[in-house]
Amino acid sequence: VQLQASGGGLVQPGGSLRLSCAAPEVALTYHTISWFRQAPGKEREGISCISSRDGTTYYTDSVKGRFTISRDKSKNTVYLQMNSLKPEDTAVYYCASDAVLCMAPILVSEYDHWGQGTQVTVSS
Repeated sequence: VQLQASGGGLVQPGGSLRLSCAAPEVALTYHTISWFRQAPGKEREGISCISSRDGTTYYTDSVKGRFTISRDKSKNTVYLQMNSLKPEDTAVYYCASDAVLCMAPILVSEYDHWGQGTQVTVSS
């Protein structure tokens, strides 16, 4: 299962970005797809997921109300819309998938299928 994340870039505080995760149909159909991020010097953390079964979503407190995860099965893509971005959102963002439940906590160890990271930098 090969995933590909894209859409990162440089944005000012308060701005928006939309990340995309292109995934094979099997992942969109059978897997939970999650977004993780890793800031310099910090561990990778799971921030959001979406279930293939029923579209259930989950967000960590740090992004709840600002980020929205969604999927377009016709395009085999999962999106992460990021609004009201803060400097502390600066990180490399990764998408991952596996046959797990979409629920807290989103653990790196539960995912075997990863995309390459995309850099998000929030700075003025």
